[in-house]
This record gives sequence, C-alpha cells and structure tokens, in this order.
Amino acid sequence: MSNILFYKNLKAGILLLSLLLASCSQTNNSVREKDRPQLEYTVNMPDPNTHYFHVEMSCGGWTQDTIDLKMPRWSPGYYQIMDFAKKVENFVVLDKHGTNIPFTEPDGSTWRIIVNKRKPFKITYDVKTDRRFVGTSFLDSTHAYIIPAATFLYIDQHINNPVIVRLSYGNRWNKVATGLDPVPGTENEFTAPDFDILYDCPILIGNLEELPSFKVDGIEHRFICFNPGNFNREDFMNNLKKAVSAGIDIIGDIPYKQYTFIGIGPAMGGIEHLNNTTVSFNGNGLDRRGSMIRTMNFLSHEYFHNYNVKRIRPYELGPFEYDRENRTNLLWVSEGLDVYYEYIIVKRAGLVNEQEFYSNIESSINTIENDPGRFYQSLTQSSYRTWDEGPFGRRGNEEDRSISYYDKGPSVGLVLDFSIRNATHNEKSLDDVMRFLYREYYKHLQRGFTDAEFQQACETIAGISLNDEFEYAYTTKEIDYNKYLSYAGLKMTEKRNPEIGRRILSISRMEDISPDQLNILLGWLGEK
Repeated sequence: MSNILFYKNLKAGILLLSLLLASCSQTNNSVREKDRPQLEYTVNMPDPNTHYFHVEMSCGGWTQDTIDLKMPRWSPGYYQIMDFAKKVENFVVLDKHGTNIPFTEPDGSTWRIIVNKRKPFKITYDVKTDRRFVGTSFLDSTHAYIIPAATFLYIDQHINNPVIVRLSYGNRWNKVATGLDPVPGTENEFTAPDFDILYDCPILIGNLEELPSFKVDGIEHRFICFNPGNFNREDFMNNLKKAVSAGIDIIGDIPYKQYTFIGIGPAMGGIEHLNNTTVSFNGNGLDRRGSMIRTMNFLSHEYFHNYNVKRIRPYELGPFEYDRENRTNLLWVSEGLDVYYEYIIVKRAGLVNEQEFYSNIESSINTIENDPGRFYQSLTQSSYRTWDEGPFGRRGNEEDRSISYYDKGPSVGLVLDFSIRNATHNEKSLDDVMRFLYREYYKHLQRGFTDAEFQQACETIAGISLNDEFEYAYTTKEIDYNKYLSYAGLKMTEKRNPEIGRRILSISRMEDISPDQLNILLGWLGEK
C-alpha cells in the first residue's frame, strides 16, 4: 500500500471513529439529561404575620429508591453553624396520589425517604422565621427575606442539580430582588444551575424601592431596598458609583453580568455574594459626613468581596460542605484584607481626604491594640476558630484570649502592602498580589489557594522573603507599626487615656520625607 493511500484510509477511519464517538456522546448526554432529576420549589406566604414560609418541593425523574434530603447547617458568607433544620416544621412526603410516604431522621439535618424509582413525589414543610438579621430568613406583613440555605432542602450527593424556584405572594408586594436568573416568560419564577448558586442568592420581596442605577464599563449596578429612609438618592448613588469604580480598578476585570445591592432595611450586618450583596441599610442620617463615610466603607467592603472571597478565595472555601464547618486559616485574608481595602477604595474614590483615611485605619489599629486577646491568639487561629468563637472573638465574662480577624487583618494588610512597595520602589503593591491571585487561581486554575500559596504570591510580587511579615499572621508577635509606616514617610504616635485605660494611636506624616518615601506615600494614597 502506498503512503498516500495509507494516510487516506487512516484519515477516513479517524473521521468515522470521531463520528461514532460524537454520536455515542450525544446519546449518553441525552440519556443523562433525561435521567437528571427535576427539582422545583414553591414558596408560599399564606399568612405573613405568623412568620412562616410554606415550602413545596417537587421531585421527578429520580433513579434511586432511598433519598437523603438535607438542610444546610450554615450559609456561605456567615461562618457559623446555624442548624437551619431546627426551624423546619410540619414535614410531609407525598407520592403522586397524595398518599403519605414515611420518613426517618438519621440526624438533626437529614430526612431519609424511600420512594418508587422514577415516580414523582412532593415534600411540604414550614419554615419558622423569627429574627431580623442578614443571615436569617424573615417574614412579616411588610416584606419577605429568604435565605436559600435556610429554606431549600438539597438531595445528598446531588448538589449540582439545577433548580427552579417559584415565589407565591399574591398581589401583596410589588418587587423581587435577587441574584437568581428569572425564567423567561414567567413571573416570580427563577432558576439556578446548581445549589451553590441557589444558596448564594438571597431573595428580598416587598414594596421595594429601586434607586437610580449606574453603569461601569457597560455593566449595570442596581440598588434595591426595603424601607430605605430619607436621604439624597442621587448623591448616594454617585458616591457608590465612585466606590465601585475604584474597586473594579484594583482588579481590572468585571466578572458578572449585573450586580445588585439588596438593602434589607434596618437590621444587622451584610453578606457578600457573586453578583449581589445583602446589606442592612437605613439611609437616615446620610447627610452627615461621618455617617456617609461609614456607609461607604461598609458597602465598599461588601462589594469588594465579590473579588476577595467569592473568587479570590482560600482553598477550603469552595466547593462547600453544607453539613459541617468549612474551616480555614485564611479568613484574615478574606475578611481582614477586605477591611483594609474598604479604606483604600473610599480614599481612591475621592470620598475621604487624607486625614479621614488615616482615621479609618486608626480605628482598626486602636481596636486590636487595646484587645488583650492579641497576646494569646494569632490571626490564623482566629480565622480557624471563628466557627466556635464567632467573627469578633469570644465575648462574655470569661478572660479575653481571642481576637477578631476583622481588627488585626487590616494591620497585617498594611504591613504587607508597605513591605512590597518598599522592596519594589513602589513598582508593585498588595494590589498586584490580588490581581495575581485573581488571574492565577480564580481564572486559570479555577480553585482556591493554600496558606503557603498566598505567602508565595506575596513574595513573588515583592521579590523578597516576607517571613518576618507573615509572623504577624502566624504568631502573636507585636506589630512594629513605625517600621512599616516609615517606608511611606509616616509615623505612629501614642497617647494614653488614663480614665478608660486605653491606648490612642494616631498616624501622621513625618516632618522630613525623602523622595522615595513620598513616592510610596502618594502611590498608596492613590494620588499618582
């Protein structure tokens, strides 16, 4: 056989094999799609004054006879065991004829049922809501706030199933705010490709107000809120646009199609998500500069989380395990550095002056430097123990031996930022570390980073070892603020308030600043 004929026959054989494989792949995909279970939820609110949601879960196409249904024990963004199943009442399983199917409860968050394969079944249950908090569902006559992890059961080992959610509230309210995608051609019906996305998208329903939206690089940013109060909407949204733009400039990429700030009304806290954030919000008093600065700090913090923790994340924070703690040493990076960046963002957005910027940083420094827990607990320990002690350390009558990564994290962020700037003559900064993590781990490797990889990223950008600086995270070594502030021609001064026994630490410029110091200072302030 000639070489030409051989290669022609080989080519034809490869083509035939490719067609056969493609046909098999399409057939297998078709079978998989056909066999894929259908999961649909309807949330009813027949009497909001009782504070109960009534949930119906419809399942079809299931190929197993024994199914474990689970309610998450916690919700992404709030690292505390909540045991949401404790709020579930009147749990019932019905077959397609409406006959009760028995179930068992192997543990406090699991319901085990035995059903006929491929036969549809329905589950109904009530969810009690009795606490106004950004991390818990709430329902009353004025509005509904749904935490999906506290509301929707998932089927064990099938967290990747697509989901449809229907909301039934009659003509009671006018608007729904959520990061979920609406189902085209329907009303109050939404979809998620899997439960990770579902649990990442809280739902607010009520007579809501939508503030004037804005666009950054063609991407729309919305603010939808319940009971927002009295303030100048236009000024507020102009300030928010400046803050969002400054946050985007740090990373240099917008990873979502639309972003929504969801103001749940007066409550407590804020929780970040991929394309939205739910925040406690009351605009009364925003005409006062101090209140405006605090609010912009808060919103900048929650917004920047769409990068730092939702995409730039520790290895342990995704994919999630919803029935146990997801412990990590690196919440000081995800939360503590996010506090540092909220201060950076409002300064670069032009919302605060230099002294106000220093005051923001001083607030974190003074809190940690007056906390005796800093002698006993490191930042990494604080991160790991948050599931036991809470995000602000253990509080109560016992001796204070814990700290908050929210307080010490910004100080270590400052240390790392100035160390990198000093080592590179202000050519690089902590911003470059964040961009590197975003590109390398989120976009390229599509995973989180380990403790060692985070330090390696910082040292790669700095071009030097940062072992001494990372001791401030791994140990209880006292921070030498003046060493690092001096790189930018700044100094720390201390006074004591004998009446309350507190140290008062303040940041100011040195009297004589070298050109190199001024270069770092202006770069840090965003003024060059």
